[in-house]
Amino acid sequence: MARSSAQPPESAPVAVVGAGYAGLSAALALHDRGVPALVLEGADRVGGRVHSGRTEHGVVIDHGGQWVGPTQHRLLAWAERFGCETFPTWETGRAVELWHDGAVREFTGSGPDDGPGVAEYHDAVARIDALAAGIDLDAPASCPRAAEWDAETVHSFFRRTVACSEARRRLDLAVQGVWSAEPREISVLHLLFYVASAGGFDQLMDTAGAAQDSRFAAGAQAPALAAAERLGDAVLLGTRVDAVEQRGDGVVVRTSRGPVRAERVVVATPPPATAGIRFEPALPTARQRWVQRSAMGDVAKVHVVYPRPFWRDAGLSGIASLYGADATGVVFDNSPRGAEFGVLAAFVYGDRLRAWSAMSARDRRAEVLGTLARLFGEQARNPLEYLEKIWPTDEWVRGGYAANPAPGSWIAHGAEGWRAPCGRVHWAGSETASAWHGYIDGAISSGERAAREVLAAL
Repeated sequence: MARSSAQPPESAPVAVVGAGYAGLSAALALHDRGVPALVLEGADRVGGRVHSGRTEHGVVIDHGGQWVGPTQHRLLAWAERFGCETFPTWETGRAVELWHDGAVREFTGSGPDDGPGVAEYHDAVARIDALAAGIDLDAPASCPRAAEWDAETVHSFFRRTVACSEARRRLDLAVQGVWSAEPREISVLHLLFYVASAGGFDQLMDTAGAAQDSRFAAGAQAPALAAAERLGDAVLLGTRVDAVEQRGDGVVVRTSRGPVRAERVVVATPPPATAGIRFEPALPTARQRWVQRSAMGDVAKVHVVYPRPFWRDAGLSGIASLYGADATGVVFDNSPRGAEFGVLAAFVYGDRLRAWSAMSARDRRAEVLGTLARLFGEQARNPLEYLEKIWPTDEWVRGGYAANPAPGSWIAHGAEGWRAPCGRVHWAGSETASAWHGYIDGAISSGERAAREVLAAL
């Protein structure tokens, strides 16, 4: 079992920094090949950006990542290996759109068949998919138009190529929801790479058959907890890594509980945490710049618990998209499989998060509950429980869902700075994945890739 406040051993063949899905994946892949790996985690839990828990009423909720889709084969393999049950995301009934002019529109299925900007939105998505098809997932900056695409923001691209303002509102919310960033903050190249890594734009957006297809009965942290259990005492919690010093015959990892010598190191932390580690010798400039210019997204996840999912009585799915001034951008029905309670999850992204998080706790709550009441009725104002997770304030992650390189970074630093090993130091993390970049599945694949690098080097 993972240990807290334990003294690390003096040495290990491989040290893994970070016990999120990427770090656990690297350690588990090495463990399965008979190579011991010591996992060093500064926080008091495993899972990283995936954090499950129970409310006061015993409802399982996911404060961070929660979904798994049918093409996320690595995460599904972990679920099968560790016996973690999943169940379909609830989407039965009519979804709701709340527009900037106050109009409320309902629809069924994955999206409305008509309405403001729908046709133009689908045309834009088709163009994005066509461009994304030409991206090399292992070398995104190598495609012929990479320099052009990395020099343009998604904001200017949408305004240059999509004439309909309502279609742009739909596209902007899609970017905020998937990247937890504003369109001005990411490049067209990064958008196209991300889309390609998922297998298409709709894979990122849809529920059934796509990224939001299913949830974990015991929470999305359950496979990570099971992996940590398998690794046992090799996972040390409450052990912050301060420095990684490469020497001719190995690496010294300096932690808050003492040094550890290793032959190889896998660093599997988000870019802000990586930037807080001192490396000797200094990392190559390309890697330093990549980390410095990769900013975590801004997102908060709010769970509101009710005695039952009352919105279902009115034929509503609990899914909503908001295109106006509300702090909330997207809402999902996050009720438990048996609907013993009703749970709505409200997401706050980008600029909305920056304004909303500056409010008092009382005003934040009133803002979210007021929005839910407009969507689902006055019953929404009287929950049993209200819980917030504002990810930029998390000490170890400092944002979510993933870090996005600033426009121009793929061209300037991607080739050498993205994930190329630096001597005896290897890199993992969802940001270093080719497939399902930014997702739990990508984190797992990144750890497996780093483990292959280590095995080849050893």
